Amino acid sequence: MLLRLNLAAIHHVNNLYSVSSTRKLTENVASKPKAASGGETMTGHLLYTPEHLALKESLKKIIDQEINPYVDQWEAEGIFPAHKVFKILGNAGFLGVNKPVEYGGLGLDFSYSIAMSEELGNIRCGGIPMAIGVQTDMATPALARFGSAELKKEFLLPSIMGDKVACLGVSEVGAGSDVATIKTKAVRDGDEYVVNGGKMWTTNGTQADWMCLLANTSDGLSHKNKSLICLPMNSPGVRIARKIDKMGMRSSDTAEVFFDDVRVPCKNVIGREGMGFTYQMLQFQEERLWAVGNILTMMENVIRETIQYTRQRTIFKMPVLHHQSVYFRLAELETEVELLRSLLHRATALYIRGNDVTKLASMAKLKAGRLAREVGDSCLQYWGGMGYTNDVLVSRFYRDARLCSIGGGADEVMLSIISKYMDTVPKAPPK
Repeated sequence: MLLRLNLAAIHHVNNLYSVSSTRKLTENVASKPKAASGGETMTGHLLYTPEHLALKESLKKIIDQEINPYVDQWEAEGIFPAHKVFKILGNAGFLGVNKPVEYGGLGLDFSYSIAMSEELGNIRCGGIPMAIGVQTDMATPALARFGSAELKKEFLLPSIMGDKVACLGVSEVGAGSDVATIKTKAVRDGDEYVVNGGKMWTTNGTQADWMCLLANTSDGLSHKNKSLICLPMNSPGVRIARKIDKMGMRSSDTAEVFFDDVRVPCKNVIGREGMGFTYQMLQFQEERLWAVGNILTMMENVIRETIQYTRQRTIFKMPVLHHQSVYFRLAELETEVELLRSLLHRATALYIRGNDVTKLASMAKLKAGRLAREVGDSCLQYWGGMGYTNDVLVSRFYRDARLCSIGGGADEVMLSIISKYMDTVPKAPPK
């Protein structure tokens, strides 16, 4: 059953974050229907209730006042102040929307996280939403679901409150999408693990206070020998080798991290030892759905701004938009975005009812990455030379969105998962 955000929770969010509005959020909700994703009204949306949209509206105020005015500066600097931004979001309740109330969360279902991910797509870059998503839906779901009360108090609660920045340590130089082949080891020594190895592409890595680390804790089968461990980043032996210079997502710091005889208490294991691979696969479902919701709004914004620009830009004595090839192509792209949104919302509705949506989440992730590339390429073309500068959103989106087909499982991995669910993968011949 959908868990609805009550008025007390709405007041909680708004009272914690003061906004300069003449009407209270609850009055806005009660007064009239407002446009939702895809132009639907509050009363006609298939997934979102007025409470979902109230949460989105409150988040939008923070984005408009505390984030977007500084995005260009943070993009130029190659990093954003994660502790400052996360504290603002944490105070307003946005870092624990679907996390337990006893650890500072709002206790809502995952559909509210998807609503939040869509709204974060209004940030005018990809790096900051991605960093927030790591905190809320990539590094903490397994901890919230399987971690001990002690671990939740030490790591989850301050992450929800914005007092600690989290990162996820899964990918390595030789093991990205193929999670089973990671090499980092955590060898038991009394009541501690001794961790050696390294992690690559670690979002938030240079600023993080702790890492949700996936490491081999035994020499058994690759799917049963791994554990997720809460590892403090200030532990002796943790070394940030470098902040990686990336093509896009420039305001999000991405680190290569090495572990040299790092000692971590065995009690820092999330759930059961050896279940890390399974826990991580469950985290991937939420991560992939979250990523789809986030990039949907970005695609909408790029299409909308392209329409506005091509209305003004003329070629051959007429606006670019008036050429049939242009407005037909934009209509195609908008249609594809709406189809993807329907898939996302269907998968989310099934997921919050306890269904396995690995196939649908993989389909949505695959389509999101490919569609983002189409939207970025087609729209940038209509901006002409201006699209090749760093002065407009479309060029930033073109660079940032390319990661969607790589991060969180490459397109080819999504195709492999989908094929397995379709039972079309060739089987090895009997011996």
